[in-house]
Amino acid sequence: MSTAPVSGSLPVYRWRLAPDGLATRRQLRAMGLRPGGQDVVAELQRPRRRRGPLVAYLYRVDCAKPVRPMTAGRWAALASANRARRICPECRRDAGYVIPASLGACVPCADSN
Repeated sequence: MSTAPVSGSLPVYRWRLAPDGLATRRQLRAMGLRPGGQDVVAELQRPRRRRGPLVAYLYRVDCAKPVRPMTAGRWAALASANRARRICPECRRDAGYVIPASLGACVPCADSN
């Protein structure tokens, strides 16, 4: 995965004014593609009031690779990870929802503390 580049060395485009053939990670994903190890080629900036601009990095669509398909093992690992996020560490029961990190436990256990 490439690191965030220094913006001074990249072309910078304003929001919605990027040329055809360039896309953000989310746009690539919507097309069923991924950057595939290529470097960032440009930067997209959306101005904001009172803060610095929002920045998105752009990749070449013609160099993008297709998204890798989900295998049975990947589906199983994802299901296991999601199941673990529902288990309360205090009462060891399945809460039926993802336990918020801010609580650290299911709502009944968090209320009792």
